[in-house]
Amino acid sequence: MKSRQKFRKGVILFSFFLFSAVFYYLSPVVIIRSTLNGVVNGSFIMFLLMFISALVLGRAYCGWACPGAGGQEAIFLARDKKVTKGDYIKWIIWIPWISSIVLLAISRGGYDKIDFFYETKYGFSIGDVSALIAYLCVLLFLIVLPAFIFGRRSFCHHLCWMAPFMILGRKIRNSFNWASLQLKAASNKCKHCHTCTQNCPMSLPVEMMVKANKMENTECILCGTCIDGCESNVIRFAFLNGAQQRH
Repeated sequence: MKSRQKFRKGVILFSFFLFSAVFYYLSPVVIIRSTLNGVVNGSFIMFLLMFISALVLGRAYCGWACPGAGGQEAIFLARDKKVTKGDYIKWIIWIPWISSIVLLAISRGGYDKIDFFYETKYGFSIGDVSALIAYLCVLLFLIVLPAFIFGRRSFCHHLCWMAPFMILGRKIRNSFNWASLQLKAASNKCKHCHTCTQNCPMSLPVEMMVKANKMENTECILCGTCIDGCESNVIRFAFLNGAQQRH
């Protein structure tokens, strides 16, 4: 394993170990309660930052920092099935959820204050038994079981309410062709060893993407696994705008 991937996996595992302390800052439920009380809470700010970061970094948060990433990739050791269908499911979850938040905010006349640590205890998410039960339910039913039943990073593909923020941010970036972190491929160097496709944590058809010279994919998390696993150095990270990408 290349040093970069060792570092990435170390970061997401460390993030996963902290998940119990920080999951309120990523909660789709706490933001609804805070909106009812006119409070911009931690998860509101985190979701906004994810959207903004995607304008430059795409879904790199998913590959390099998300707490759920460490747990899901650890499960690869026991269950390494590819996921190729169902990416639309998260939108069925996200659209009514975000719509309800917007409607609640409008109905109460907006937000009155900012409290990043809303409903946490000294900044930690688990302050009582109910919070512990909520965390265990998220861990078991949203991260662990889907990964075992459906395969690699099923939560990211099917259930994640955070991914749409970054996908929308990336689509806006693509529309305006701002400079951003991207994958760049030299298709003529590809030896068709299939390593990139086989090892992709998001089960993407990377080799086909290389062949078509279209490396942009809404499910790509810019983790660099395809880069570091390719002995022919076909793929690389690049910070390009739309015009540069075409040349």
